[in-house]
Amino acid sequence: MSISAKPASPPQASPIQPVELALDSVFQFRCHKDIACFNACCRNIDLQLTSYDILRLKNCLGLTSSEFVGRYTIPFEMDAHGMPGLKMATKPGTSECIHLTEEGCGVYEDRPAACRYYALGNMAVRKKGSGEVEDAYFVVREEYCLGHEETHEQTVAEYRVEQGLDKYDEMNSHWRRLILKKRSAGPAVGSPSERSLQLFDMCSYDLDSFREFIQSPKFKEVVELPPEQEQELIDNEESLLEFAMRFLEQVLFGVNSVKVRPDAREKRIKERQEVWDQRRQQQITKHQENLQKQQYGN
Repeated sequence: MSISAKPASPPQASPIQPVELALDSVFQFRCHKDIACFNACCRNIDLQLTSYDILRLKNCLGLTSSEFVGRYTIPFEMDAHGMPGLKMATKPGTSECIHLTEEGCGVYEDRPAACRYYALGNMAVRKKGSGEVEDAYFVVREEYCLGHEETHEQTVAEYRVEQGLDKYDEMNSHWRRLILKKRSAGPAVGSPSERSLQLFDMCSYDLDSFREFIQSPKFKEVVELPPEQEQELIDNEESLLEFAMRFLEQVLFGVNSVKVRPDAREKRIKERQEVWDQRRQQQITKHQENLQKQQYGN
């Protein structure tokens, strides 16, 4: 799954150089405030946000998750099943990043992973015959970008350290694997339910609501969460995000890493049976009413 910034470009001229790079691969690039094209990439964005991007940006701006999403993002569907995604909003009538100021990036210290990677692209791939997810890197070379002409070379690994990407990749890795797993599964998994899509949206982009969710009686009826762990999740958003991804993977793909109460399954079956019985009774009542209308008229 690519998390790279992709400024618009003519269809016949892809900016992506089709050479896969490894961590020890060397490439030539340097961006700095004195370069003539400085911030040009920020004026033409198509930037997908990750779960950790949302966490960092909403805290940077002193907003709740829902406030940040409502003000600064644009929703889109990541696949044909409607898997919810978010892109960074642009200034009205332009393709310019909403956080770009006259001085530069207004959220620079907490800028998204894609901004940190540029002019590298990063993609999570599962290679044929392997169940492991690997990172692939490649150069993104826009015509307007003069950074490629700078006489400065570094390895991919060095560039990642310079841009503070270790933390972002660590925190985004589980989320990216889930998306790749969904895409790779294809028809075998089928279309997610509306409830699953809502859960994905909450776990990925609305940690404040997920924090409330894990404290709800309904959640505690199903999940066995020790008090000390619950408090850690309430107090530490990074721990909360990691737990949200494990919970989401368990719900979507049945990967059991969150402890469920022994009697939870029986309770859920009983609750569902009660709902089914109620619906069946409603159908019977409706059928009887229709028979009476046919017999006695309206």
